[in-house]
Amino acid sequence: MQSRYLENRWDKKLAATLTQAELLRYRSNLLGSDLRITNYGGGNTSSKLTQPDPLDGTPKQVLWVKGSGGDLGTITTTGFATLYLDKLYDLINIYRGVDHEDDMVALYPICTFGQNTVAASIDTPLHAFLPALHVDHLHPDWGIALAAAANGEQQMEEFNRRFGHHLIWVPWQRPGFELGLMLKRAVEANPQCDGIVLGGHGLFSWGETSESCYLNTIELIDQLGQFVQEHVDALGDKIFGGEMYPTREDREAIAIDLLPFLRGRLSSTPRVIGNYSALPEVLRFVNSREAAKLAWLGTSCPDHFIRTKVRPMYVPWNPAKGIAEFHAVFDKELEQYRRDYIAYYQAHAVPDSPAMRSANPAVVLIPGIGMFSFAKSRAEARITCELYINAIHVMEGASALADPNATRKNDKVEYPQAGPAAPSSAFQCHSNYVALPTIEAFRIEYWAMEEAKIRRQPPEKPLSRRVALIVGGGSGIGRQVALLAAGDGATVAVADRNLPAAEAVASDLRKHYGRDAAHAIEIDITQEDSIQAALRQALSLCGGLDLLINTAALFPASADNTTSPTQWGKTLEINVTANYFLAEQAARIFREQGLDASIVLTSSANAVVAKRGSEAYDVSKAAVSHLVRELAVSLAPLVRVNGISPATVIRGSTMFPRERAIASLKKYSITFDPASSDEDLRTLLAEFYAQRTLTHQPIDPVDCARAILFLAGPEARCTTGHIIPVDGGLTEAFLR
Repeated sequence: MQSRYLENRWDKKLAATLTQAELLRYRSNLLGSDLRITNYGGGNTSSKLTQPDPLDGTPKQVLWVKGSGGDLGTITTTGFATLYLDKLYDLINIYRGVDHEDDMVALYPICTFGQNTVAASIDTPLHAFLPALHVDHLHPDWGIALAAAANGEQQMEEFNRRFGHHLIWVPWQRPGFELGLMLKRAVEANPQCDGIVLGGHGLFSWGETSESCYLNTIELIDQLGQFVQEHVDALGDKIFGGEMYPTREDREAIAIDLLPFLRGRLSSTPRVIGNYSALPEVLRFVNSREAAKLAWLGTSCPDHFIRTKVRPMYVPWNPAKGIAEFHAVFDKELEQYRRDYIAYYQAHAVPDSPAMRSANPAVVLIPGIGMFSFAKSRAEARITCELYINAIHVMEGASALADPNATRKNDKVEYPQAGPAAPSSAFQCHSNYVALPTIEAFRIEYWAMEEAKIRRQPPEKPLSRRVALIVGGGSGIGRQVALLAAGDGATVAVADRNLPAAEAVASDLRKHYGRDAAHAIEIDITQEDSIQAALRQALSLCGGLDLLINTAALFPASADNTTSPTQWGKTLEINVTANYFLAEQAARIFREQGLDASIVLTSSANAVVAKRGSEAYDVSKAAVSHLVRELAVSLAPLVRVNGISPATVIRGSTMFPRERAIASLKKYSITFDPASSDEDLRTLLAEFYAQRTLTHQPIDPVDCARAILFLAGPEARCTTGHIIPVDGGLTEAFLR
C-alpha cells in the first residue's frame, strides 16, 4: 500500500499470539486510536467466527460485533456482543418492514450466543447481512465528506477510476434492520464491490481475515484522504468562501474571560462543563464567510449530532468589537437558539418520543475566537469538541469536492443521499455540502435506541458536573481531598506551590479516572498575580469552577519554640490573607457564572485552644475561623463558605518535617530514639496526640477530606458559615 496519511500499525508477531476474538479487539483498537479513521464512540467492527455451540458442541457461525455504546479505541474482548448468525438471518422471515424495524432490536437478545450480556448494537444487522467474514463500518472525515457531497456518487465513481476501487453507493437510511437489508441487496447486485459509501453517513470495508480487513480499511481511507485533500488544497484560502473576520491575537485570554459567562448561560438546565478550541481548522471555519450558513445546516453523520445536537450556535459577533457587545449579541442569539430548538422538537416529536432535553447548544462558534463545547463532564465536552471538528472537516471536504465547471440548473436538484427514507426535497445543501433532513436528525437524536444507551449509563456521582480547585493538593489533606473529589465525579485542579507534587497527584487521578479528570497547577498563594493566574489556568484546563478548597498553611517551627517577627508575618500572610484573596478572586468567577458554588477553608483546633509556643499559628487559625463567617455573609446567597477544624494531622503532612517532629516530642517530654526514621518519629507523636482525645484515634488526612467534601457538596446545601471539628473529640476545643 502506497500511503500518504495512515501508517500500517499491524504487528504480525503480536497478531500471531492472539485468538480470532482477540484479533478483532486488536483491529478495533488500532482503528479507534486515530481520529482520522473514526471518531470517539463511532463506527463498528465485527468478525464472523466459527465456535462450538455450548449446548450440543456443533460448530456455529457466531457474529462478534461491537456492543452498544462502546468505543473502538478502548474496547476489550468483553465489549463485543456475540450472536448466532443463523438466528439473525431467521429474523428476516419475521421482519414486517421499516415501520417496525425498531421492534427487531428486542429480538437480538434471543439470538445471543452463550451467556454474553453485552447489548447488541443497532448496527448489528449491517454487519450480519454482509457476506464478508470481517467487516469495518467507520466514520472517517474524508469518507463522510464524500458521502455528504451533493455530487458524492459522481465523485465516488471518479475515485474508483483513479484508485482502482469498486465502491458502491447506498442512499441515506437510518442505521437499523432496514439498512442491513439494503446493504445485503446492494452487495448481491454488485458482487465485485470492495466497499460501500453510505450517503450522508459513513463507510463499509471488509476482508477475509482480520489483518486483510484492517489493511483494506486503512488503504481505502488513506486514498480517500488523498482524493479529498487534493481538492481542499486546490481551494486554499478560498475554502468556505474565504475569510470574513481575522483571528484576534488575544483570543486565548478572551476565551478564558468568556468561559464563566458562557458556562453560566448554558447551565440553566442542567449544569455543564466547558471546553475551548482554537485549532487552525476551527478558526478557519468560524472566521469564514460560509460559517453561519453551514453551521445552520447542522452535521450529517449520526455519531456527530448525538453529542453536538442538531446544529451548533453561531454567534454573529464582529471580533473587532468589545466584549460588552458580545454579551448582548450572545444573549439575543441564545434566546433565538432555544426557541428554534423547541420548535424543532415540537415539529418532529411523536407521542412516544423521549422528553425534550436541554434547549441550550452544545457547541458555540465565535468568529475571531474559536469554538466552545459544553457537556456534563470535561471529557464529554472535549469529545463534543472533537466531533464538531470532525464535522468541520466533513463540510470542508464536501465543499471542496464541488465541480467548479458545473453549471447550475433551474430544474429540480436530485441528491444522491435521497432514497426510500427521504426525498431530495427534504435535504438542505449549501456549498455542495448536504446535511441530513431535520426529521432524520431528530429520529436519531431522540431515537428510543439512543435513549436506551443514555439510560444504561451509570448514575451521576455527587460531584459530577463540578470543577474543584484544591489548593495545597500536592500532599496531606489536600491530596486526599483531590483523590476523593475525583472519585465523587469532580474535575480536579490540583494546585500547589510544589508543582511536581501536584503533577504526581494529578497523574494518579488520570490513571484511575481518565485523561480529563485532573490537572496540576502551580500557585503561590502569597502572590495575588499567582492566584489570578492559577484561577485562569483552572478555567482553561478544567472548563469552569465550582468548588474552592484550601488546605495549604504554614506552621512556623523553630528549635526553641519561639517565633520571629518574620515568621509571625509570614504565618498570617499565608494562613489568613491568602485565604481572603483566594476567596475574593474565585468569587469573581462565581458571580460571572451565576451558579451556586462552595468554598471550604481549613482552620484548626488551635483556633480555640490556647498553648505556649504556637501563638502565630493559633492566632492565624482563629482569624481563619472568623473569616469563614465573614465570607459566608458577604458571598451569600450564591456561594456557601464553610471550614473544618482538625486537630493535629501528622500523617502525610508537609508541616511535620523531622526537625518539627523532634521539637514537639521534646516539648511534651516524649522519649524517642534520635536514630528513628522520620515516619517512626511522626507515628510516635501522632499516638501521643491521639491519647489526648476522646476517641484515641489519630486524625488521618482522609478524615479531614471527607468532612471537607461533605461541606463542599450537595448534601450540605443549607450549611454555610460553619466549621466542623475533625479532632477525635478534643475536649479543650469544645465550643464555649
